[in-house]
Amino acid sequence: MNTEHSVAAHWQGGFDETGLREWAENLRQQLRAPQVSLGLVFMTPQFFPHARQALEILRLHAKIPLLVGCSSTGLIAGAEEFEEGAGLSLALYSLPGAELKEYYFTQTQIENAEDDSYWPTESDVAPDGTNGWLAFIDPFHLDAESWLRGWNAAYPGVPVFGGLASGIFNEQSTQIYLNGDVYEEGGVAIAVGGDVTLAGVISQGCTPIGETWTLTRVEQNLIHRIANRPAYEVLAETVSQLSPADQKKARGNLFIGLVVNEYLEDFHRGDFLVRNLLGGDPHTGVLAVGAMPRAGQTMQFQRRDARAAEEDMSELLARARKQIGGAKIYGGCLCCCNGRGKNLFGRSGHDAQLVQQQLGGIGLAGFFCNGEIGPIGAKNFLHGYTASLALFVKKN
Repeated sequence: MNTEHSVAAHWQGGFDETGLREWAENLRQQLRAPQVSLGLVFMTPQFFPHARQALEILRLHAKIPLLVGCSSTGLIAGAEEFEEGAGLSLALYSLPGAELKEYYFTQTQIENAEDDSYWPTESDVAPDGTNGWLAFIDPFHLDAESWLRGWNAAYPGVPVFGGLASGIFNEQSTQIYLNGDVYEEGGVAIAVGGDVTLAGVISQGCTPIGETWTLTRVEQNLIHRIANRPAYEVLAETVSQLSPADQKKARGNLFIGLVVNEYLEDFHRGDFLVRNLLGGDPHTGVLAVGAMPRAGQTMQFQRRDARAAEEDMSELLARARKQIGGAKIYGGCLCCCNGRGKNLFGRSGHDAQLVQQQLGGIGLAGFFCNGEIGPIGAKNFLHGYTASLALFVKKN
């Protein structure tokens, strides 16, 4: 898939120096823009022994000044998703007027970040010096939740998109790529500033069910009362009001959605942070959830399945297209949970194809993640079963 400002392709197979060189040169020729601003690369674990060589070949022969990415067991390029087999995906982006700055960070730095000034000082990117971040992180040696908490405080209201790398799970091994360097831990973030901003979609794959409610008694991750009623009772009532078919779909697929911005007049898709419903006790009326909700917070139960995920992605893409308006989309990066794809939809290519259908065909690369990063409201979170789509958009 290629446009005037971006091109993406998939290399199928293992490391082949001559073949990769010709492939990279051909991809660069397909990009009609005079210069490449950024390259995103994602490689399967079969490339681990040859990752540095592959990066140098791509940088040199596709003429990439800034190349970033990570490893993954599944790749995305254009409108296709490749969930099996060796390979790599590469996208080249021409971003006129963009100010890009890369930053590699480690777990030690996260532990040393004592105040909000730490990250802007370390990265040399001021809070008002970026329109958004794209980040790729090793999940086995870096605490992404702690990093995001500090990052949100240091860069309030600035969106972060991206994902956690995947690789050889049994060995807890992944790779992070920055230009010609290969890291087996840490993370890399790219600040996108100047005349280009980051827009996007965070599709958590759920559809709301029942009414919105207010949490009235909460203890840690335990919800005792909803609207001054036993929480389990409200859940049971919500499920009982579904049709028999929807009740069947909901079995084992129930989640909780927590509103992040309480100042909205109405709550819609994209306003809820979806978290796991871990269990419930009908005797005590308590629900356990995979979050730390607070009393007074608005919530709504959610159902996740293939149809709900398709509806969610479609609606949020349409909303993003409307919000972007006539602004130029230069290209995109799609980070999908490895629980989506064939596992959820029964076929490969679902999310990538929806992006291309709704946005008119853009240069798109990405990968299947161990966790997805993206904003809900003005804060960035780590998600699961989510599609995180970052779009490089001309700033108005």
